[in-house]
Amino acid sequence: MKLQLSIFDIQGLAFGIVMTSLSVVFLKAAGLVTGQTAGIALLLSYVLPLDFGPLFFLIGIPFLILAWVKRGPVFAMRTVIVVAGISVVSQVLGRLVLFERLDAPVAAVLGGACSGVGLVAIFRHNASAGGMTILGIILEQKTGFKAGWFQLAVDAAVFLAAAFVLSPAQLGYSFLGALITNLAIVWNFDVAQSKTGRPGYGRSAGR
Repeated sequence: MKLQLSIFDIQGLAFGIVMTSLSVVFLKAAGLVTGQTAGIALLLSYVLPLDFGPLFFLIGIPFLILAWVKRGPVFAMRTVIVVAGISVVSQVLGRLVLFERLDAPVAAVLGGACSGVGLVAIFRHNASAGGMTILGIILEQKTGFKAGWFQLAVDAAVFLAAAFVLSPAQLGYSFLGALITNLAIVWNFDVAQSKTGRPGYGRSAGR
């Protein structure tokens, strides 16, 4: 198996990694969480003596195996690159991007928006950020049920756990950020784009 990445794919995945990592910086700086494995890793980073990066990678390992089995080696290897990239870049940006003041509502909106556009870029280049996003893409391919709506449902479980750690205000702003992320995916991503990165590819090819 040979992993082939064009310049087009490299720039798309790199953009997705940076934007998704930046979303983590915004959320963590305000003590917020998000959904999926990123949310679990953020939540655990508040209660354990471990940073987000290592936790995110460790939690994603079972889903990377699922990606290999269900989506094939090309998708799985690209997803490994993305997960490792987010784990490292989020740590680096967390040390370089510092805030004198960052209000929680602003962090929620910017974090949610950065995550949304980052994940759309990653999805369009036949990869995933790991975790439930893999299940979401598989579900959309099999049933047509949007990956964003699936992620929103999974987020509910993450926020239930977060209710025991965060304040009500933090929880509310975290939900706002996750909503923005998932709506960005629902409105801007179609599974037919996931092997090309180009909008409308599936519709054009089918005509």
